[in-house]
Amino acid sequence: MSRRTERIASTMQRQLQALIAKGLSDPRIRGMITITSVSVTEDLDTAVAKVSIYPVERQSATFHGLRAAEGYLRRELGKSVALKKLPQLRFEIDESIKREAGVLAALDRVREEREAKEGKDPGGVDAGGQPEADDVNDADLERPV
Repeated sequence: MSRRTERIASTMQRQLQALIAKGLSDPRIRGMITITSVSVTEDLDTAVAKVSIYPVERQSATFHGLRAAEGYLRRELGKSVALKKLPQLRFEIDESIKREAGVLAALDRVREEREAKEGKDPGGVDAGGQPEADDVNDADLERPV
């Protein structure tokens, strides 16, 4: 993307997030909706807004409500984004946050399994109740004589 399309995409992302935060009248649109990114084609014909919707149980209904509100949101964007021709707005579900959460959960499980295997408490105390050697810093070893 050129600098111009990046600026337009950034402005559209901020304005879309503000419009959605203000609230829409469609009862399907509920939950925490985050515009994670907006990409605009070089010819300014189309803008794709990636959205993350929580809770997941409401994702389908909320997404359909957002798709139905595309025209309204585009019209409202036109009031705050100064362009002769505003790009057509299209929403897509952003799955990257879910994938990231899955990776972090897997890393936590591996860490817990490793600590359990080594006989350590996750709080940094070994099975004997003593602090782990890794948790002692150099300042603890340097005592005035």
